[in-house]
Amino acid sequence: MCGAVRSVAPGMCLAGTMPVVARAALHFFEEPPVSGTSGSGTVFFSGCVLRCEFCQNAAISRAPRGRVVTSEGLADIYRSLEAQGAHNINMVTPTQWTDAIISSLNIYRPDIPVVWNTSGFERIETLERLKGYVDVWLPDMKYSSPALAKKLSGREQYPETAIAAIEKMRALSRDRYEGDLIKEGLIIRHLVLPGYLENSFGVLDMIKERIGTDVTVSLMSQFTPTPESKTITRKLKPLEYKAVVAHAIKLGFENIYTQELDSADPGYVPSFDI
Repeated sequence: MCGAVRSVAPGMCLAGTMPVVARAALHFFEEPPVSGTSGSGTVFFSGCVLRCEFCQNAAISRAPRGRVVTSEGLADIYRSLEAQGAHNINMVTPTQWTDAIISSLNIYRPDIPVVWNTSGFERIETLERLKGYVDVWLPDMKYSSPALAKKLSGREQYPETAIAAIEKMRALSRDRYEGDLIKEGLIIRHLVLPGYLENSFGVLDMIKERIGTDVTVSLMSQFTPTPESKTITRKLKPLEYKAVVAHAIKLGFENIYTQELDSADPGYVPSFDI
């Protein structure tokens, strides 16, 4: 929608014509039904459709850093991760490379679930195209406030765009687990931002109103200030996080993942060593 001709110049998402992969490895720091005991087969893509000033993956979201791969190369990565025992193939920040990912999944469809790990800033048309390719939807729902979305991520239209996209994800999926592992379905993530509790309350209110309280939500406490984060320069306080969890319980959410506050540590950011 930015109007870019990628063969001439990258789009707003910094994507050119071929996918750039910054890291592909087993990852153990996702929600328990995603990471399991053997790890999630994560494929970290460069570029992003947002401009979050607090991005933990700024090293790759702000620049096309990594290895350029073909659709065939992506298929080989899936095979490798599957052979290593991954519980799933986890596409991290994949939206800008949708065409190539669909092409790669036409070449090789893993026998394990495909996870779409997204900012939530998705077009309905994109999600329709992914029907039959994606098993597990893992979107963020970052903001309820358009003003805050513009201030921190450069996208005033984020709240309505994301909640509409998540509604579509819910319509495309049903929750199915085998033991402790998710095989199909939806988990909505929300990062609680220090000093912006009303935003978090609003996000939960929106999810209840538009999706329902039977959906699984993951309330993250891992906000870590970065050099690029000029607006928020501190970690989350325990009372702030408890207030958001309490609001989710009050609203009647049935399935809530929570985090320990010590997850707000740069040590949990993957090493993008290509």
